[in-house]
Formats: sequence, structure tokens, C-alpha cells
Amino acid sequence: MIMPRTAHTGACLIFATFAIFAMAALATSDTHAQQFPAKPIRLLVGFAPGGGTDIVARILAPKLTAAWNQQVVIDNRTGATGTIAAGVVARANPDGYTLLMGHASTNTIAPALYAKLPFDPHKDFAPITLAGSVPHLVSVHPSVPVRTIKELIALAKANPGQWTTPSSGHGSMSHIAGEVFKHVTGTNFTHVPYKGAGLSVQDLIAGQVKVSFDTTAAVMPFVKSGKLRALAAAAPKRLSSLPDLPTVIEAGVPGYAMSSWYGVFAPAGTPAAIVRTIHAEVNRAQDLPDVKSHMEQLGSDDTRTSTPEIFAAMVKADIVRFAAVVKAAGIRIE
Repeated sequence: MIMPRTAHTGACLIFATFAIFAMAALATSDTHAQQFPAKPIRLLVGFAPGGGTDIVARILAPKLTAAWNQQVVIDNRTGATGTIAAGVVARANPDGYTLLMGHASTNTIAPALYAKLPFDPHKDFAPITLAGSVPHLVSVHPSVPVRTIKELIALAKANPGQWTTPSSGHGSMSHIAGEVFKHVTGTNFTHVPYKGAGLSVQDLIAGQVKVSFDTTAAVMPFVKSGKLRALAAAAPKRLSSLPDLPTVIEAGVPGYAMSSWYGVFAPAGTPAAIVRTIHAEVNRAQDLPDVKSHMEQLGSDDTRTSTPEIFAAMVKADIVRFAAVVKAAGIRIE
């Protein structure tokens, strides 16, 4: 069918108009990215100061502030395993000025534990980059009369429920790590939730709680200082920062390995050019010698190969993986 000249001309005009609007939108997006950031940025952390998520945020924030000549302000919004902070970011204007230092427990475990969340983990975020990944340690207050995993299991079985284990909140990775350990070893500890690892570790050091399954980022300084005793690393291989410490697998618990990751998220709909700008600057910060050294001291893996696409795929896969872990361990949030 041959289109009449007038209709053909109209169609061309419509197509040209759409093309102009599309090019204008792309130009506007690129202009915003070139100008970004033009004001301070809020980086929300869903846990109290002193925990792993907060520590990683505070390592990176000064480097981003210096690079952009705009203040990157840490905003600790504690509660509900980080989901309160995540909800704030999910509802924020998608312009790159409100970001989340996300955590595995908040962005991938919470969907399996909570019937209702203040965000949709699949639709409400633009994953930007992995900021760090750290293994967990099994550690105890020095008053606990054990020095190996086998001794801890024997002690727990002889005194079921007597020994307390803290976490940074119901459904946090430290909670999950403890529950999985109980499940695979047939032991029973009493879980004591806090509003962040910083608070739980304070009570652990004070001896108010006794057995920890928290991350290297949260407990490593106190293990090094002797305020806590590490029994084993919940990692597939020994840690370079603690080469004499066996893994939990080596200590006789097959397959037990737990790690937590931290990552930067923006609200869904944030322009791709701004996402790329933030990603590139975080990666540059991760390459700085003092940042690399600090992260290595925390036991973090090298994450500089992360991209928004790789990070998004990892988050999606972890949502599925942790749903199976939570179901197998029979964990419930009332």
C-alpha cells in the first residue's frame, strides 16, 4: 500500500519530533551528568555507627567528597535490619543526591523474611557498584572457655540455649550466619538482636553477650587487640589477614561459609549517565592505596571489577539464594 503524500509527510514529522525529543532527553541527561554533583550528597546507612556497613561508608565518603568537591554526608537511619534507610532511598528523587550503602541483609535477605517491606527490592533501586565483600568470623568473648570450633559445639550442646549470640538485627547477615551454624551443627544459642553491629560488638567486648558470627569488618580490630578470640573464619579459604586461623570447614563443619557484601544503590530511574559517574568515582576511590589497605585489613575481597550490570545480577541471584537459605534454616521474623 502506497501512503498518501500528506500522511507520509505527517508520519515523517511525527518521527522527526520524537527523534528531537529523544536527542534532547539524552543531551539533558549528559548535561546533568557533567554537572553532577552540584550540591551535597546524602549516603544513607541502615545501621548504627561502628558496624561494617557504616565503616565501609566512612572509608569511601571522604574520598568522594574530595573528588567531587561536594560533601558526602553519612546519614545513619537505623532499624528493621536496614530496611528503614532503604525505604527512604527508594522513595527519594532519582537524581543521584540520595544514595544507599546497601547490605546483603537489607537488599537480598529481607525479602525472604518480611511479608511487607517499604520498598520493592527488584524495582525500586538502581544498583551502582559493589563496595566490599567480607567473610564472617566465629569469635567469642575471652571468658568463654573454648579455643576451637569443636570445643564451642561441645559447650553449646552441653548447655543448650545458655550461650548468647548477638546480631545487628533480626534477619541481618550476622543473625543468618548464627542460625545456619546452629542448623548445621545441631547446637542452640540464644539470639540477641541489636540495631547495628557497632552496638552488638560493644556488648560482646563487655561480655554481656558471648559468641559472635559477625563480619571481619565488625570484629577484626578487637580480635587483633585481644579483646575477642577468633575461633575460625567462615570463608572458603584462610584469610591473608589471619593466616594461622583455620576456616570453619577445616575445623570440621563441611560447607559452612558466610560472607557479607556492601554496595552503593541509587533510586530506580536515576539517569544512567549519573549512575556511571558515581560508579567510576567509587571505583577510583577503591583503587587508592590507603582505601585498599583499609579494606584488606577488614578482610574485604577485591571488588574493582564490579559494574552496575554485574552488581545488579549478583543482587538478583542472592535474593533467590538467600530465600532458599532462610527456608532451609527455618528462620522466621515475627
